[in-house]
Amino acid sequence: MPTSDYDPACLPDLLPLYYRRLFPFSHYYRWLSYGGVSKNYFQNREFSFTLKDDIYVRYQSFTTQNELEKEMQKMVPYKIDIGAVYSHRPSQHNAVKSGTFQALEKELVFDIDMTDYDDVRCCCSAADICSKCWTLMTIAIRILDRALREDFGFHHLLWVYSGRRGVHCWVCDDAARKLSVAARSAVAEYLSLVKGGEEAVRKVVLSDPIHPFINHSLSVVERYFRQYAIVDQDILGSKESVDKVLALLPDDIKKDLTIYYQEEKNPMKRWERLCTLVEHKKSSVKKGGQYFDKEIMLQYCYPRLDVNVSKGVNHLLKSPFSIHPKTGRISVPIDLKELNTFDPFEVPTISLICEELERPRADEAEDDDLKDKENEQEAGERRRIRDYKRTSLAKYVKVFVRFLEAMARSRKGEMLKKSDLQKDF
Repeated sequence: MPTSDYDPACLPDLLPLYYRRLFPFSHYYRWLSYGGVSKNYFQNREFSFTLKDDIYVRYQSFTTQNELEKEMQKMVPYKIDIGAVYSHRPSQHNAVKSGTFQALEKELVFDIDMTDYDDVRCCCSAADICSKCWTLMTIAIRILDRALREDFGFHHLLWVYSGRRGVHCWVCDDAARKLSVAARSAVAEYLSLVKGGEEAVRKVVLSDPIHPFINHSLSVVERYFRQYAIVDQDILGSKESVDKVLALLPDDIKKDLTIYYQEEKNPMKRWERLCTLVEHKKSSVKKGGQYFDKEIMLQYCYPRLDVNVSKGVNHLLKSPFSIHPKTGRISVPIDLKELNTFDPFEVPTISLICEELERPRADEAEDDDLKDKENEQEAGERRRIRDYKRTSLAKYVKVFVRFLEAMARSRKGEMLKKSDLQKDF
């Protein structure tokens, strides 16, 4: 459904229905409770709400799922952000003795925003995205997911589409949630490769030998590079884009390519010639370390992280299932099994799912009978589960539930391991 079918002016009418009948509160509460890992874990979690007219309310906290539901239905946030688990209830932070209100734990999070690639994508800029540049998000997820699992040993990664132009990753392992600021910084720095900001021309510099992590990352980039960069972005097409690539090369290779490119106009042949010259230079230099072609690939395709988001324990990040007010799209979990076919433009808008919900159904009368027989909260929960299953939101909630079940199995396994160890003593 194109964004043009969503009208931001309708958001005040749609949000109450979304929070009353579609937001997956029970799964959401289950996620942030982590199996009751400690008594105050959920109630010491900070939520922040952005309300209509950009009114920003921080340090919200809730004792129970029911309290969270009621407050969200009352305040109708345009955007929900999730923060840290604190030493005290965030809603009471003003009443706590100065200096004792501390952020203790939070998921290790990553924020990848398409605007950070504006110097290397030709199809769009700023908040705009298209299918051509979305490949950058696919590459980012593939590289970071592998590294976080294999290099750091994390298991429970929730990848979420932001609703507009980027993706977020929530690393939810117990060990990840307990990481210090220094440890978070170390992980973020390990994963950062594109450096130097706008003023730097050459933003990736490789040393010899290439680190195994970078080699793994290159194998992902190489899978997509030719189609993405040479064909879709046409980085060796126009004079302006060619000059940007040549600026990343030493003078002798640049001179040779400038002459060659005057005759050869085929972008793929231009790239092959560049790689050949780099390889030739590498074999003629005893020291090695001439990886100019690989540096170009990484500069154009490697994930660009907002390191500050990952470093801070008290940093807020947009919540899954929050609505993006500009596009109307829901911030949904991404199924990595279908990553190559994930299309941000197919993610449902709030207007679509509310419309799907209102379509008449034969068993409505039966639903009402059930509601009469159950207590109010259970009836509301059962109704909501049936409601979202009638909409395009269902498949994304299913991805979320699978993620939660994997975490629950892991917790159960850990508990069994501990009890077996205790028996041995």
